[in-house]
Amino acid sequence: MNAIPLNLPTRRGLYYGGEWHAPKTNRYLQSKSPSTGELLGEIADGTSDDAEAVIAAAQQGFRTWRDVPPLERAKILREAGALIRKHGDELALIDSADGGNPFHEMRSDAAKAAGQFDFFAGLVTEMKGDSIPMGPGVVNFTTREPLGVVARIVAFNHPFMFTAAKAAAPLAAGNSVIMKPPEVASLSAIRLAEIIGHLFPAGVFNVAIGGREMGAALSTHPDIAMVTLIGSVPTGRAIMKAASETLKPLLFELGGKNALIAFPDADPDEVASAVIGGMNFTWCGQSCGSTSRAFIHESIYAAVVEKLPKHVAKYRPGLPTDPATTMGAIVSREQYEKVLRYIDVAKADGAKLLLGGKRPDDPKLAEGNFVEPTVFVDVNQTMRIANEEVFGPILSVLPWSDEKQMLRDVNAVEYGLTCSIWTNDLKAAHRAAAGVEAGFVWVNEVAKHFLGTPFGGYKQSGIGREECLSELLAFTREKNIHVRFAG
Repeated sequence: MNAIPLNLPTRRGLYYGGEWHAPKTNRYLQSKSPSTGELLGEIADGTSDDAEAVIAAAQQGFRTWRDVPPLERAKILREAGALIRKHGDELALIDSADGGNPFHEMRSDAAKAAGQFDFFAGLVTEMKGDSIPMGPGVVNFTTREPLGVVARIVAFNHPFMFTAAKAAAPLAAGNSVIMKPPEVASLSAIRLAEIIGHLFPAGVFNVAIGGREMGAALSTHPDIAMVTLIGSVPTGRAIMKAASETLKPLLFELGGKNALIAFPDADPDEVASAVIGGMNFTWCGQSCGSTSRAFIHESIYAAVVEKLPKHVAKYRPGLPTDPATTMGAIVSREQYEKVLRYIDVAKADGAKLLLGGKRPDDPKLAEGNFVEPTVFVDVNQTMRIANEEVFGPILSVLPWSDEKQMLRDVNAVEYGLTCSIWTNDLKAAHRAAAGVEAGFVWVNEVAKHFLGTPFGGYKQSGIGREECLSELLAFTREKNIHVRFAG
């Protein structure tokens, strides 16, 4: 088992104005481990009254932070990144216990979060304006200014990485931030505030714990300059509606029902490995970017299906805090039961169960939200598991023969986040990449993000792009200044 002690945060309230605060209504939520059912303690359940106090503190913090020179802001961001690296294993273990994902993968989440602090620290001087020629006696130019108070609402599948990494760009741009972590996995965000909160002027970095009431308050408040979300499409629609009253700009990364497409010339074993790797079974399929639909050309379909069990075998559910575990637990009982319902629906629709489809037999896992990696084959696009985002460890494999029909099926869903294409035919690769309605496309690769490249979706999968310069600029507004020389 893991030799690193589970160092849970000592604070359980809201962090704002550089201090810790109990919820004004004294309401708390129970935080339970999804793998063991163990109670990890209570966390604040912030309400609209708490939101008012957080926002007021963040406004005050913004007035200080916006005037800090960009390179000084960058220095503080790098210090935050260094502290995250120093405490990386500790933070990863908290996420494993609280969120259900394997410790060895959560370590990479901590490293990625630190990397984004460094990345956006390096871009602070790229928030540049332009000069526009106007002729003699006139200077016309643009500048970029921070927006104000930014609220970022993040999802439960990478609770620490999202809370930390998504603070980096708005802070680099000179905004104050209010991070709202998921109420089902908030402990690593609280610990993050304990570790890096002191680096920033009071009110610049804030953590608002709470459920829907807190999210609604942040989305509607007139003093919030921008709201962002990593979450579900229904939540995105609700926030967009709420934010419309004050015309807030939005940045959303929402759901996905992503496709992997294999052409006839692709190597069946490579494809089988990519099909399983792209499903993100490590996170129990709880990933917006998972390629949960695998479209395999009929000429290699049988060969690919035959090799899937070999590649699935490396993903075995286990206690997330054990470094040897390769597949964790589903984050909540509600989500777990949803996954089991979809397995029943797939069977009723006529999909053929190849692997999994049930709880693991290990008695040590009896109290947790565990489901075996599940693969259905001979799926067609009319089935619910080929159209609806499960957000669980269910993979659908679909044969295809006609390329135009296959692309219609790929694009038939309301989502458009990622797509993975496997072929050695350059024409086929470019043809498919141009034809799929997705914002992030891999060719002969799957599941990877590349810091500096824009990540985001088409259709209902989101608005805007992250992990790149565009994310930084999204947290600024452009001002034009026209100067006529006197005399």
